Amino acid sequence: MPRFEKHIFICENKRPDEDPRGCCLNKGSAEVKEHFKKRLKELGLNSKVRANSSGCLDACEFGVSVVIYPGQVWYGGVTINDVEEIIQSHIINNKPVERLIIKDKRFL
Repeated sequence: MPRFEKHIFICENKRPDEDPRGCCLNKGSAEVKEHFKKRLKELGLNSKVRANSSGCLDACEFGVSVVIYPGQVWYGGVTINDVEEIIQSHIINNKPVERLIIKDKRFL
């Protein structure tokens, strides 16, 4: 039996300010990660689902980038306000949040 049923990786990469793609850290990824961790614990899911910081996921141009395994579902532009929807829809009910999925072919 696997230790965790799902893993949520939140990019916390830091790029130079002049990088045209920006970076997830400057777009609020640390706060998004902390909110995932807080809500998973409050919902009693933290023994089944792990939210981790990630290094560069090479998707910073899409905003705060998040990838969830299994399934390798890539989300972009994630904000604190999206965390609950991702947890309720994707984590609990196995239904990815379509509006947040990165549509770039590299991530499909």
